[in-house]
Amino acid sequence: MFTLLPLHCSFKKLCDLFFVMTASVANSLITVNPDELRFQFELEKQTYCDLKVLNNTENYVAFKVKTTSPKKYFVRPNTGVIHPWDSCIIRVTLQAQQEYPRDMQCKDKFLLQSTVVAPNTDVDDLPPDTFNKGEKSIEDLKLRVLYISNRSSHGSTEDDTERNSSHNFSQTAQRLKEERDAAVLQTRQLQQELDMLKRRRNRQGAAGFSITFAMFVGAIGLLFGLLLKLSLSSPAPPTE
Repeated sequence: MFTLLPLHCSFKKLCDLFFVMTASVANSLITVNPDELRFQFELEKQTYCDLKVLNNTENYVAFKVKTTSPKKYFVRPNTGVIHPWDSCIIRVTLQAQQEYPRDMQCKDKFLLQSTVVAPNTDVDDLPPDTFNKGEKSIEDLKLRVLYISNRSSHGSTEDDTERNSSHNFSQTAQRLKEERDAAVLQTRQLQQELDMLKRRRNRQGAAGFSITFAMFVGAIGLLFGLLLKLSLSSPAPPTE
């Protein structure tokens, strides 16, 4: 349904109204876009969703946000006053979660209450019973929560996928540990073999040196003995 605006309404407010005509939910006082809270779900990470709230009237409208899971979400502002034909942004932050919900389904709900207040009312001036249903007219808008994940189940639940991922990680870690231990053992064996080869080479070198030296000494001895024999066997020179 289209809402007629006064002539003094700015072009910005016309754009706001056009913006909320799609994927929005409304009552007689306000229009909220989007029509549900969508969170890009990631483990151990905060994520948020912005709601744009438009005042459809020429009155000052107060609002209050409630949720069925107040410990999971951080809402700012959770209470406020919107001027006639104006809008505001409400940021809803999902606190970091430690595990995936089953089948990525969320049963959390949000309730956005709104009511007309006196002109020029500030949020600090709102009495505690502003949103108590009684003589005043309180409008309610209910919003559901949708979790969006980049993970694909491939025919299994998200919990199964998470367990499989953890199991695969454990197997990979165990395999890497075994390969590391095998590499260390192989390195030690190679080092032992290298030390053994060095000792063998040293012993062979020492033995080779002793044999060579003995042969050299023997050869010198033989040569000396031959010279001595020749000198002794030579005839003596004649005497006068």
